[in-house]
Amino acid sequence: MAVTALVAAMLALPLAQSSWHGPEVAAVLAVAATSMLAGQRWAIAVIVIAELLLIPTVWPRAFLSEADTFTRVAAFGSLVTLVPGLLAMRRGAAALVLVTGWRRTRVTCRRFHAALIVIGLVATFLPIL
Repeated sequence: MAVTALVAAMLALPLAQSSWHGPEVAAVLAVAATSMLAGQRWAIAVIVIAELLLIPTVWPRAFLSEADTFTRVAAFGSLVTLVPGLLAMRRGAAALVLVTGWRRTRVTCRRFHAALIVIGLVATFLPIL
């Protein structure tokens, strides 16, 4: 998952000038992926959040944009490499519970997971509005 997050960040970095601050989020994703490769378990929470916030920058450029072919291919490649991190959202929620200092229970993990899903849905569909 760390390798695909690093590839997603590298593909999303050229997609500059966005209202969602895509390059900054891609840089955070790259740093978190490097931390996860170094063995830091907390980095999965940062990877999941960064990937959720990178989606609004990437998916409109992959499907709705009139940009050149390179930009669309880079955006689509970034979307494909974001999938493993988004599928690990439950693990990210559990890590986020530990990072924030809450007591790790099943209910708390489910609430954090639900909050991450809501953030992802809002971030995904907000560019349409």
